[in-house]
Amino acid sequence: MSHPEKEKQKLVARIRRIRGQVDAIERSLTQGDDCADVLMLLANVRGGINSLMAEVLEDHVRLHMTEKNSPLPSELAEDLIGLVRAYLK
Repeated sequence: MSHPEKEKQKLVARIRRIRGQVDAIERSLTQGDDCADVLMLLANVRGGINSLMAEVLEDHVRLHMTEKNSPLPSELAEDLIGLVRAYLK
């Protein structure tokens, strides 16, 4: 991945938040918390992962698939990004 340093830091911060959420799931399971609480934590992690995946994929499309001499025109790239974001919500 060829992200600028600032973008890399944002992505690393997001994955660290997700790691914290996964740790919370482990604590919740070992403490015997209510199933509804565990499910909510799981949904939060899934949302975080989906959001991260969408951002990395969007960056990939914008950085690598719309470059000069690319097979994907920018209008189609934006449509693809919109579809992926909608699917991952």
